[in-house]
Amino acid sequence: MAAAPVGGDVSVTVTGLRSAKGQILACLTARPETFPNCDKDPHARKLIVPASGAQHLDFGPVPRGEYAIALVHDENGNGKLDKRLIIPREGFGFSRDAPVRMGPPDFVDAAFGVDGRTVQLAIRMRYMF
Repeated sequence: MAAAPVGGDVSVTVTGLRSAKGQILACLTARPETFPNCDKDPHARKLIVPASGAQHLDFGPVPRGEYAIALVHDENGNGKLDKRLIIPREGFGFSRDAPVRMGPPDFVDAAFGVDGRTVQLAIRMRYMF
């Protein structure tokens, strides 16, 4: 099996957290069909960090390609984004500050390239309630 092409380190600065409660669930994927929920992507990079220390997330070295990141501020620590009807009750954020309209953004709106250099992103948390 050939080695994955050399990419770059990917890190995220999280802004706009409304509290230090709970945890941040982070997911980096290259598969559009699994974004923003990476559960069906066996190659996704997932991080779970305490919200109190979540100002910086490090995904480490990532092969070259197109990726998108989704974040959830899981304030109650139950491991998922809680919703009321279809509206998120907890915070969320996406790479490239992808717009949220009648649901989560498409992969293409959140996608960024990894091409051998270090990628440093800022993701703003948003809250509906």
